[in-house]
Amino acid sequence: MTRQGVQGDTDEEISMSKHKYAIGLDFGTESGRAVLVDVTDGREVATAVHLYGDGVIDEGLPGSGVELPHDFALQNPADYIEVLRVTIPAVLQEGGVEAEDVIGLGTDFTACTMLPIDATGTPLCQQPEWRGNPYAWVKIWKHHAAQPEANRLNEIAEARGETWLQRYGGKISSEWLFPKIWETLNQAPEVYQAADRFIEAADWIVLQMTGQERRNSCTAGYKAIWHKRDGYPGDGFFAALDPRLEHVVDDKLSRQIYPLGDRAGGLTAAMAELTGLQPGTAVSIGNVDAHVSVPAATVVEPGRMVIIMGTSNCHMVLGTEEQTVPGMCGVVEDGIIAGFHGYEAGQSCVGDHFAWFVKNCAPAEYRDEAKERGIDLHRLLEEKAGLQEPGEHGLLALDWWNGNRSVLVDVDLTGMLLGATLATKAEDIYRALIEATAYGTRMIIDTFEANGVAVDEIVACGGLPERNKLLMQIYADVTGREIRVSASQQTPALGSAMFGAVAAGREAGGYGSIVEAARHMARLKDEVYRPVARHKAGYDEVYAEYERLHDYFGRGGNDAMKRLKALRARVQAGS
Repeated sequence: MTRQGVQGDTDEEISMSKHKYAIGLDFGTESGRAVLVDVTDGREVATAVHLYGDGVIDEGLPGSGVELPHDFALQNPADYIEVLRVTIPAVLQEGGVEAEDVIGLGTDFTACTMLPIDATGTPLCQQPEWRGNPYAWVKIWKHHAAQPEANRLNEIAEARGETWLQRYGGKISSEWLFPKIWETLNQAPEVYQAADRFIEAADWIVLQMTGQERRNSCTAGYKAIWHKRDGYPGDGFFAALDPRLEHVVDDKLSRQIYPLGDRAGGLTAAMAELTGLQPGTAVSIGNVDAHVSVPAATVVEPGRMVIIMGTSNCHMVLGTEEQTVPGMCGVVEDGIIAGFHGYEAGQSCVGDHFAWFVKNCAPAEYRDEAKERGIDLHRLLEEKAGLQEPGEHGLLALDWWNGNRSVLVDVDLTGMLLGATLATKAEDIYRALIEATAYGTRMIIDTFEANGVAVDEIVACGGLPERNKLLMQIYADVTGREIRVSASQQTPALGSAMFGAVAAGREAGGYGSIVEAARHMARLKDEVYRPVARHKAGYDEVYAEYERLHDYFGRGGNDAMKRLKALRARVQAGS
């Protein structure tokens, strides 16, 4: 494995001990993990994973019997504390590292993941009187029940000519902060009133670790309509949404926002006892899992798109100017790397796409064959699908099994498979679903480039690049771009550890900037996926059909998906 170069803003070498470490904490959808990293060279010394005890809460509240409405996705904040308690001592023990040699901690979260808290920072759901109220719990990123609020917010913002709307591709998602807060106000005003503040989980965990509330610029910028120069939208906009929301920023949030890389504070004595670290250990400002992965994938300059590929895809790219890109999730100055405008787009269903198919549609004989050969069913389908040429199966899918995040920003869209016959096999559909996600990524790249944001190369990280080489080659062929892969299998956690080293600073053996940290700690694998010209030509033909279907079903030509979804909801409600 060789290091791929990272351009730095200084050639000054850092003098440090050979054995100083940082810990990166990555809080995902189903679990949290800690990675212990050597600050000198980015070597990952130890890793520990803790599955959330309550996982994703989408059917009923734990221990209460309260059933949840459709499109709810909640979590228990106690699970986040358990991650700290379990994983940090585990990596210290596995790595044989003393607490005094850990100079910093960094954290990242899925976003928008938000919760109501009282004046002491205690989540409302941890108080007996609120345990049975779903709105008192953590709403995670894929909580989509606030879509009516998001629709109304977008209508009002557009009617008022709110200029900030274009920074988010013309639409605010139901996954983001203000639709979720407004949903709580509409459906559970008693929870809204009881909440002293609403806070991102990324900032809540830092509050628990340091005793300091330090809201980060990444989640504020991308998920809460905050702008480095303009701040939040004016009170008049929020009053137009609902008079009760007029002072929501001052009453329920904070106008004090902190830049990425800053030191949020030191580890409290109580947290030091819980984790086995020393009190006062530097803790960085919180971050988002996708955004923190960018420097960990060696990307600290424009033109190189980082795609975090897993349950969903997140596409990150840097630019030197603020451009308007339809359907993007946001552009935030200093939102990823200081000195650049960070652009984000995404796909809501990728790994989930393939898991759905394997769970529900793989024939019994394929399961038997995989078991007999001692391989994963995904691997078997990948092998069989890999024998085909582009277009050979005659299928085309739309990758909207969990809605569309970019560029349509519409969670009410659903999936589609076209071209199936009695000769269609499981591997045909499996390959078509992979290709659909690749087409969705190409749609995002084409939209960025058409609006002045260059994408010359792709760097991939996450679980899928490690497991599915067919998928990586298809993405290269469909997009027509070389794809490199992060050397780390825990890229978000590595990125968080890098920010932890920056929070510690040079004096403690860390770094003065994230660019400096990336030059020393980030690496890529040697392997490169290059587009095959013959495959690219075949995929260009199918992609043209994808574009037509994308626009027909996604831009109002035929709203059949939404009508069917509404019919299902009515029938289920009646039953």
